[in-house]
Amino acid sequence: MQIIQWLLDIDTAFFLWINVKLSNPIFDWFMPKITNSDNWIVPGILLIAWLIIYGKKRGRIAVLLLLITIGLTDILAAQIIKPIVGRIRPSHNMPEMINLLVSRGGKLSFVSNHAANMFALSVILGYFYASWKPLITLLAGMIAFSRVYVGVHYPADVIFGGLFGYTIAWGVLSLWVMVKMRELKRGRMWVWYDDIPHPE
Repeated sequence: MQIIQWLLDIDTAFFLWINVKLSNPIFDWFMPKITNSDNWIVPGILLIAWLIIYGKKRGRIAVLLLLITIGLTDILAAQIIKPIVGRIRPSHNMPEMINLLVSRGGKLSFVSNHAANMFALSVILGYFYASWKPLITLLAGMIAFSRVYVGVHYPADVIFGGLFGYTIAWGVLSLWVMVKMRELKRGRMWVWYDDIPHPE
């Protein structure tokens, strides 16, 4: 128990360093914008539309796996992990000590759904579109960092949230590869991307 408390104290100190010590006018303007899920609704819809319309079979399969993966990470993080762990957000636990830049959010903190969902997204899209991976991973990292900076998550929340999303995404991709190999052996070509020649 002492070791756990020691780790929690370090996490809290790291949180206060990011949230309070790193506070500056530029980040105070920028971080609330990128951390707000509402600001990503239109870009998300446009991305999905582009993948479905112009991405051919590769894009449609990517969208399907993306929706499955984010659905899993979001539900598991919010409905199972958070209630079991029961960690209280810093915005609820010590509001008088922090630089809170957004609404306090829900009461439970660990793990961060934002981080889990974004890193899951980066894995899925990075798998199907390798050239996108650096940019999407950077975006996921920025959004995860923003959750700490604006005062609603501890660093451990976003670190383990990101790892959780990463793990779920690779689990879904592993199952997809198994299904793909099985279907190809049966001569069912719906799993093969139409922009890549099928090997003879």
